[in-house]
Amino acid sequence: MKAIPVPAIAGAYLFEPTPHADDRGFFCRTFDADVIRSVGIDPEGFPQDSLSRSWRGVVRGMHLRSGAGEAKLVRCSSGVVFDVVVDLRTSSPTCGNQVHVELTGEAQQTLYVPAGCAHGFQALTDPADVSYRIDRAHDPAEDVAIAFDDPELAIPWPLPVASLSARDRRALSLADAIKELR
Repeated sequence: MKAIPVPAIAGAYLFEPTPHADDRGFFCRTFDADVIRSVGIDPEGFPQDSLSRSWRGVVRGMHLRSGAGEAKLVRCSSGVVFDVVVDLRTSSPTCGNQVHVELTGEAQQTLYVPAGCAHGFQALTDPADVSYRIDRAHDPAEDVAIAFDDPELAIPWPLPVASLSARDRRALSLADAIKELR
């Protein structure tokens, strides 16, 4: 496994595994504490794992947490997703930048999303499974959702949006979310 910096978002990394494939399929390491530690991330600082399954066209996001924020390791374990990270950290040299990464079950890459960055994705396949390793226990009182279609973000979602959660339908504009975060 190797760590590849994501230049558009300071502190973000794409962890690329080395799959071992044969006629049965493949095997690969999806988490390696030594590789995570080598880029300054505490591998023991992730107390919660979660999994989502989404159908083609579903958008989840753009989400982040207030307070100390929430760093996460995100991986598409099956299917394909269009993954988006937006840097909202005012102290970051990449504040305002966004990055779009296609994560696939075939590649098994893991994207590190630093705390203070909004994250979301759109499922490009039926289904798409996404796993999250989160650096602190979830507190719903800190949840912040930004409208996936906020014109200031202008995220180029590749498919028409098939479905959103009630929370994402009520999401704040980017400007209102920034006010709430400050």
